[in-house]
Amino acid sequence: LAVDRVASLEVFCGLDLVFWGLITFITLIIKVCPRGQRTNYQKICEECEGSPELYDWLYLGFMAMLPLVLHWFFIEWYSGKKSSSALFQHITALFECTAAAIVTLLLNDPVGQLSIRSCEVKMLSDWYTMLYNPSPDYVTTLHCTQEAVFPLYTIVLIYYAFCLFLMMLLRPLLVKKIACGLGKTDRFRSIYAALYFFPILTVLQAVGGGLLCECHSFLFFNEHLKVFLVDISIVLLSLRY
Repeated sequence: LAVDRVASLEVFCGLDLVFWGLITFITLIIKVCPRGQRTNYQKICEECEGSPELYDWLYLGFMAMLPLVLHWFFIEWYSGKKSSSALFQHITALFECTAAAIVTLLLNDPVGQLSIRSCEVKMLSDWYTMLYNPSPDYVTTLHCTQEAVFPLYTIVLIYYAFCLFLMMLLRPLLVKKIACGLGKTDRFRSIYAALYFFPILTVLQAVGGGLLCECHSFLFFNEHLKVFLVDISIVLLSLRY
């Protein structure tokens, strides 16, 4: 009966097998799968042992580069020609993001290794499991919200947290030491800008992470779209010249 009931539920609710004794008694519990697991074709929660595909790595790289590019943009915007400290701030921002990425990978499963164990992304709804909590009897809601795309959702948020922590730890000291050519209000403006764009990036990942990832895979594998973009580029260049 439990198997029949789970078959009628959404894909994110699974069976957790609990064995009682050494011989026979098995309890099937319908519940959300633990972190790092998701349901298989038999609706049983099992450990994810895969690794991210190519376009998953491209997505992670894109999300990791966003803070660095924004750091560099605002450093240039607020320092410009008025200070020679911009280069040192660029190097510091690069160090912050690189160190944050390494620490995030080391703390992620498998711990202590620069690799990622991940669950396969099968569909867009895998990113938004909170929208698929079923109500079999239209009264009781089974909460099966989980990170079905483990760890693509949370690893970016953890990375942003480490980026922000390292920036607040290192950048004010550096700016105070070397940005003498700027006024007291100007020298910290690139840091203030980061305090604005990090929450924006966090919301972008939390709300639109799945859409961004699916767009990456679509752009990467859609040959017709690539040909179309190349044709558009050729037309624009011909019009320009």
